[in-house]
Amino acid sequence: MSQQIADILISSNAVFTGLSDQPEPAAIAIKGNKIIAVGSEGKVKPYLGENTKIYQFNDQFIMPGFHDFHLHMMDGAVAMNSVNLFSARSEEETLEMIRQFAESRPEDSWVIGLTWDAGYWDTQQLPTRHSLDRILSDRPALMIHAEAHSVWVNTKALEIADITRDTENPAYGIIGKDENGEPNGLLYEKAMDAVIRHAYDFTKEQKRELFTNFLAHAAGLGVTSVHDLFAMESMEILNDHDLFKEFEDKGELTARIHLWPALNGNFENVKQLRDTYQSDKLRVSGLKQFIDGVITARTAYLLEPYADQPETRGEATFPPETIKKWVVDADKEDFSIRFHAIGDGAIRLALDSYEEAQRVNGKRDSRHSIEHIEVIHPDDIHRFKELAVTASMQPDHFAMSERGVYTDRIGTEREKHVFSINTLKKAGANLAFGTDFPVDILNPLLQIYRAVTRIDSSGKTVWHPHERITLAEALKAYTIGSAYGTFREHELGTLEVGKLADIVVLDRDLFAVPLEEIPETKVKMTIMDGEIIFTDPE
Repeated sequence: MSQQIADILISSNAVFTGLSDQPEPAAIAIKGNKIIAVGSEGKVKPYLGENTKIYQFNDQFIMPGFHDFHLHMMDGAVAMNSVNLFSARSEEETLEMIRQFAESRPEDSWVIGLTWDAGYWDTQQLPTRHSLDRILSDRPALMIHAEAHSVWVNTKALEIADITRDTENPAYGIIGKDENGEPNGLLYEKAMDAVIRHAYDFTKEQKRELFTNFLAHAAGLGVTSVHDLFAMESMEILNDHDLFKEFEDKGELTARIHLWPALNGNFENVKQLRDTYQSDKLRVSGLKQFIDGVITARTAYLLEPYADQPETRGEATFPPETIKKWVVDADKEDFSIRFHAIGDGAIRLALDSYEEAQRVNGKRDSRHSIEHIEVIHPDDIHRFKELAVTASMQPDHFAMSERGVYTDRIGTEREKHVFSINTLKKAGANLAFGTDFPVDILNPLLQIYRAVTRIDSSGKTVWHPHERITLAEALKAYTIGSAYGTFREHELGTLEVGKLADIVVLDRDLFAVPLEEIPETKVKMTIMDGEIIFTDPE
């Protein structure tokens, strides 16, 4: 058999293959969309031909492409065109940012903002529609909270969504009211849908532009695979599967997309979707649903009452018996399932549901996951390994919440078991990392930084230092951990012969620089499916 000739050869003194815990000098030969050789310069030399493109990166860092295990693709694309309010430290500063943004985009029918958090404001007081009305009376405004489980809107938005004092709360949703019973401009959980449905009503051409921007953004950050998880019914209007397929057919899909539509007991539609989308770049990987909300809004479902509001412990989004039945039925149809579960009550219900599926259907390699896992009861940690459940986590989330507010909600006893990344890892759970973009920015290096430092929202203090993991563990959680979580460890996640050529080159060796440099690290080159999809213009 004649020697294969590489299309591309890349080499560096710091190649992290994912097969060991340290980078080493190596060269990688790529032909078509696969890796055909990995090893010393001498070992790969026979693969060189006169048309092989050769890239030598010296001390820069080569690793498998980042595999974001949890994000919201089109919602994120909309957010890229919105005003980010995370840095604001008062309501007035927030309003000024919104006003300036609105003035800069007079052609937008809706003014959309995101990641405001009154927990960081000087007063810590929630806003109302009236302050938004002051700066925007004629255009509808939608401001999505940092945790994306509540929104702040103006009167115009409420009018368009037909929300009045007589509108009833939807199941698992709350329309905020003032002391006179009028809507105050705050909508929680499923009550947000009525407004978002109008704000996110884009044309096909607008969606095409949004998706193009998202793919370019991901490529520039070294993200080669993403998992697009069901967010809420109203945002489903953004998810245009035909559009994604159109990009794939034109050869313009520069990230592998794994779709996770809603788990809701209706399997005919999702089985048809799964049959339709099953390529190595675009596939339906399973089903996703919410069991609860978030800690700061007290919508996360806890085993015991909230420390600062003992009359509530949150509630499950659906009755537990409904959730269990859906899981058993979906598992029987060979679907992997992923549950948003933040409170210890929600996490336990998710694990109980997966256990029930094993009892009814028999054990199989199902690779179910739990998303976020913020406040876990220690009794449930060992169950991840026993039930072979992936712990899907976003380490920067613990730095996004104002730590004092978060601790007030749950109290000091439960605070000991917050974001237990290392504990779960040591107990044998498969760790998979992502961003939850646009709840957080898409840059994987920020998640890596938080996982290895545990620096909290103050920027100074370490939140539970025993929960730090090593740099190698964090990188593996963002590559092979995610690949394993979706049955793709045989083709993605490490740099090995025969695997798909999804590779990122960073501008510095992460193992050789101080930890505080990790978030500043830039991508030099991104290769996906053997094609160079991004090079640093510098």
